Amino acid sequence: MERFTESIVKHKKGIVLIALILTLISALCFFQVGINYNMTDYLPADANSTIALNTLKNEFGEAIPNCNVLMENVSIEEGMTLKSQIEGIDGVEKVNWLDDVVDIHVPLETQDQAMVDDYYKDGDVLFSVAIADGKEQAVTDQIQSLLGDKVMMSGPAVEQADAQRMASSQSIKAICLLGPLIILILILATTSWIEPFIYLTVMGAAVLLNLGTEIFRGEISYVTLAVVPILQMAVSLDYAVILSTSFAARRKTEENDTKAMKLAMKDSTATIVASAFTAIFGFMALIAMNFKIGPDMGISLVKGVTLSLVFCLTFLPAMILLLNKWIDKTRHKSFLPSFKKVGKLAVKRHIPIFLIIAIVSFFCYMGQSENQFIYGSGDTSGHSIATQTIDEKFGVDNVLVLLVPKGDSTKEMLLADDIKKMDYVSKVTSYTTEIGNKIPETVVPDIVTDNFYSDNYARMFIYSDLPDESSESFDLVKNIREDAATYYGDKTLSCGQSANLYDMKNTVESDNKVVSVLTILSIFIILAVMFRSWLIPILLILTIKCAIWINMAVPYFTGSSLIYIGFLVVSALQMGATIDYAILLTDHYMKNRKQMSAKKAMEKSVTDVIPAILVSAAILAFAGFSLALVSTNAMVSALGVLIGRGALIPLVLVSLFLPALLLISDKLIPLTTWKSDFYQSGEKDNRQDGQLKKKEKKERIPVLSGETMLVNIGDDVDDSVSWITGGNNNE
Repeated sequence: MERFTESIVKHKKGIVLIALILTLISALCFFQVGINYNMTDYLPADANSTIALNTLKNEFGEAIPNCNVLMENVSIEEGMTLKSQIEGIDGVEKVNWLDDVVDIHVPLETQDQAMVDDYYKDGDVLFSVAIADGKEQAVTDQIQSLLGDKVMMSGPAVEQADAQRMASSQSIKAICLLGPLIILILILATTSWIEPFIYLTVMGAAVLLNLGTEIFRGEISYVTLAVVPILQMAVSLDYAVILSTSFAARRKTEENDTKAMKLAMKDSTATIVASAFTAIFGFMALIAMNFKIGPDMGISLVKGVTLSLVFCLTFLPAMILLLNKWIDKTRHKSFLPSFKKVGKLAVKRHIPIFLIIAIVSFFCYMGQSENQFIYGSGDTSGHSIATQTIDEKFGVDNVLVLLVPKGDSTKEMLLADDIKKMDYVSKVTSYTTEIGNKIPETVVPDIVTDNFYSDNYARMFIYSDLPDESSESFDLVKNIREDAATYYGDKTLSCGQSANLYDMKNTVESDNKVVSVLTILSIFIILAVMFRSWLIPILLILTIKCAIWINMAVPYFTGSSLIYIGFLVVSALQMGATIDYAILLTDHYMKNRKQMSAKKAMEKSVTDVIPAILVSAAILAFAGFSLALVSTNAMVSALGVLIGRGALIPLVLVSLFLPALLLISDKLIPLTTWKSDFYQSGEKDNRQDGQLKKKEKKERIPVLSGETMLVNIGDDVDDSVSWITGGNNNE
């Protein structure tokens, strides 16, 4: 450690230069990182719908229609022209319209009116367009430009296009909103006007380095882009505050800043590393998720916190030493009030506090287990004017594509008949329903057979009037798959928005136990090693779990739904990040408990620690609420609300509930902790709670006029100064 600190202070200018160069290179690299807006790409490779999508592209060379395009007051001839123009747009794989299902040269009145009304009704045309992955924004922009302001579009591709337009700009807006708030919080918490800007520079550089190094992964999801930079900044600013506070304390006892920084790094590194490791291991649990959005975010968060840790122990000390004169010149008094009353309340009323929070946590545990979950993006764009207009004119059109082995037209016909009888199914389109199972393919035009048959598969289109996501939609997908399995075994495949979300639901629900167990287990091990105890980790984890239950129960008690991916991500985040509050309080308590009784140790610990955890919680809360305020994407916005609320609730529980747990367990802690060395009543009073030893108070130290003496005094500055000066504080 000595060699490390020596090299940092010796090469501070070089470290700052290297850090700034790396940051600049990373900022340039970030523009080469791909952003993926398609959530279905993050389904496991072995999911039925994932295999179906790949098979569909390989066998039929086209994707499922993902965009509805409505134009009003259009003739059949004009409709054909518009269809041709849309097909000519780069990124459009197929356009389905009336001419694909009926003969438009025959009077429409003589044909199947239900089929005609699906595409042409009262002079309005509805095109069903398949847009290639990654081309959503470009294609929808071109359709808008081609057809003008009167065109209306809806569907998953439109939602993804909106996400593409908004993701980068909204991340910038969130940072612009969060930056001033963080500066304000840090100004309140620190004693220099420029210290907050130093912290933001160092941690902002770590964020840019994290984003730039994503170039080695090729692409990240838009959710990762929106959430990770702000979370990394919010979580890692604690490390900067810890080091800076330690340095300020050491400057009071050391002869020069270089030595003070070396000792400050030595003092604070263990705490900073332990704090970072709890976050890192909490985020690592996300990597174990089968739903790949977890690993996508987890890798980025783990890498980001690691880079922030490295920058905090290298770039930050160098910056502080180089700018220390300016820090001193811009000193101001601390604006935070004393929290002695909170400390006294936590101790005096610890039994009622414990009972109240325990009862609330129990009911919240029960409530959060009854939550109604959303498994997709939770996007509210389904209520847009365009979507409402299309649904009113042509009805809700939820399409599921079923692929079955080719070759047995009788089975195909029987399966189609079974599916037609299912609730909510409006129609089934296949070769046997349109042509019949008696007519051979050889006598049917290729343009028709190619729509239903490939070399290996027969394709059915199943239409329902259900929304993409609902319990009825999921039941229908399940019933169709089970019915198809009775005819073809496990050789059937299905995809479509409801099928994709159904697989997503099954995947993330199975991920829940894995993420929860890994998060708790890894953090338990870290805390057990840190505190040399098996009971203390249980108390800390229980405190944060109660906070998670309360956070996740809010949607249940307010009657709203909860995005399941947000539930998983924020549970891991809350356990990995906010447990730092509990670590800080418990660490202070264990040290104070060696010098004084349980109640006095707890009162002092709560009073001393609340300013630090208040700053940390405020930054993380503002980070979450900033995301929620600026993002129009429902998933990102919901994540923001959960993160913001998930920062404030642990603040309350760590300040009130954890002290109660520790006080109640005080007699058990020495029995479950190696070398706790707790102070016992009746022992020689050697406390350092602001009172000096009696033998030291007997005699005042004589100081000659003009002499300077460096004295390390306790927390109770007034008493210590009065003793040193004999009561004349002006000296």
